[in-house]
Amino acid sequence: MLLNQEFTFTVDVSNLQCGLNGALYLVEMDADGGMSYPTNECGAEFGTGYCDAQCPHDMKWINGEANSEDWHPSSNDENSGVGHYGACCAEMDLWEANNHAQAYTTHPCKVDGQYRCEGTECGDNASDERFVFIKYCYRIN
Repeated sequence: MLLNQEFTFTVDVSNLQCGLNGALYLVEMDADGGMSYPTNECGAEFGTGYCDAQCPHDMKWINGEANSEDWHPSSNDENSGVGHYGACCAEMDLWEANNHAQAYTTHPCKVDGQYRCEGTECGDNASDERFVFIKYCYRIN
C-alpha cells in the first residue's frame, strides 16, 4: 500500500550488458494470487495469479482455471510452456534498464484487475504482437 508514500532502490547495472533487462515493476494482479477462486489452493507464493500488460500465455493458471487448452511444453524447460489464453492486467514499469539505457513505462488498461484473453486480442506468442494487450490496454512509451 504505497498511497502517499515513497520508496527508494539502488541497482548496480555495470554488469547488465546489451540484451539484458533489469526491472522493477508493479502489476494489478490479485493480492492473494488468485486464492479467492475455489480451484486455486496455491496463491502468489507458488506463482499463481500473475498477470502483466504483455498478456503472457505461459501462465499455468488464470483466474483459478488451468491454462491447459493447446498447452505446448517448452523444448528447453520442463516447467514452462505456452497455452491458449493470456493473463492481462495493468502494469507500471518503474524502472527497466541495462548499462546502456533505461525506461519508465506505463501500461494502463480499461479493465480492472486480471483479464483472460485469447488470440490476437491479447497479442499472439507466434508473432510480434505479444507486447501489447490490443483491445483493453495501451502501450505508452
